[in-house]
Amino acid sequence: MMPLSRRDMAERDACDPLRTARNAFSLPPGVIYLDGNSLGPPTGMTRARITHTVEHEWGRSLVRGWNVHDWIGLPQRVAAKIAPLIGASPDEIVVADSTTVNLFKLACGALALRPDRRVILTEAGNFPTDLYVLQGLVQASAGRLDLRVLARDKILEGLDDQVALLALTHSHYKTAALWPLTQLTQKAQAVGALTLWDLSHSAGALEIDLAGARADFAVGCGYKYLNGGPGAPSFAFAASRHHGLLEQPIWGWMGHAEPFAFVDAFSPAPGVARLLSGTPPVLALSALDAALDVFAEVDMAVVAAKAQDLVDVLIRLIQTRCAGHGLTLTTSERREGRGSHVAFTHPQGYGLMRALIARGVIGDFRAPDVIRFGLTPLYLGFTEVWDAVEVLREVLETGAFAQDDDSTRQRVT
Repeated sequence: MMPLSRRDMAERDACDPLRTARNAFSLPPGVIYLDGNSLGPPTGMTRARITHTVEHEWGRSLVRGWNVHDWIGLPQRVAAKIAPLIGASPDEIVVADSTTVNLFKLACGALALRPDRRVILTEAGNFPTDLYVLQGLVQASAGRLDLRVLARDKILEGLDDQVALLALTHSHYKTAALWPLTQLTQKAQAVGALTLWDLSHSAGALEIDLAGARADFAVGCGYKYLNGGPGAPSFAFAASRHHGLLEQPIWGWMGHAEPFAFVDAFSPAPGVARLLSGTPPVLALSALDAALDVFAEVDMAVVAAKAQDLVDVLIRLIQTRCAGHGLTLTTSERREGRGSHVAFTHPQGYGLMRALIARGVIGDFRAPDVIRFGLTPLYLGFTEVWDAVEVLREVLETGAFAQDDDSTRQRVT
């Protein structure tokens, strides 16, 4: 295998079919951003849209904006832009609330469709909010439900005729390990279970085909690879075949069949709109709406291929240029078995990541010892990956780790 050089990286950047997409993003100078898997950067279109929404729509139209600018239709309009990124029909997806809230809604809805079963199956080490939501459901069921939490390699063994819902995260938040979405969905449905996929760490970076997989339900956040801004709304997907019987527990006026009839009794809206609850957050939805426009100009197959190329390069460079410094790769080296971020463990992971951030290489840390690097194809180049690894090598060789104790560790890592 030929060694890589910075010149090789520059040549790859020069022929990158996505190189013009970077122009859409507003990134600060002197920063190599490897944390888009946690929070994507703003686009120029988003900045302009927020200003326009505040000054012209809200500022001039005031409450008339709900009609004049169709704010009321934002949950569906934004959803229509996300739909092709996850292989869904626009009428199967809606944007509202947070990932946590939508997980709760859809898990409850799925369980109601399997009233004769009591088991929810998920993976040990799943993203905490997913586990907490499921634990809360079991707690509230007063003994009617059981949560079966198994190691990754035991999930298939745990699928039996008692399972009502298989709830998994497509790309693991620490390791980037990727579940075979289609195969797992088929195996779950073969025993009569429903599936709920969390796409937060894959939507916008990988090719996803929910329709082709015949997935039942899915959620995903708007602020990672979709670049919708801090706390951007989440999307919720429900296959159309479930719409007639689907119920969710957070009944709100926006999920009513006639929100402005102002009647006392709840009647669910037809289709996926019944997953709505409260008033749409117009500023947040407008930001996400604008951010998604960059995807209209790209092919997700190209995006996904570049993501894996970037991962390959980062892994190879760290293994060759940073060897012998205590880093252990926990992300698969197989392209088909991983998402679009790379994780290593290190005994001083937190201090190491703080030292990198201080030098302009922004990744993140996940307790107890994981450092993560997000490889976001739309704005990240191969040369930047090379430069980031050079900074990492310097920090490792000099031992210039940031101090790590309870007095210095930040609240958000």
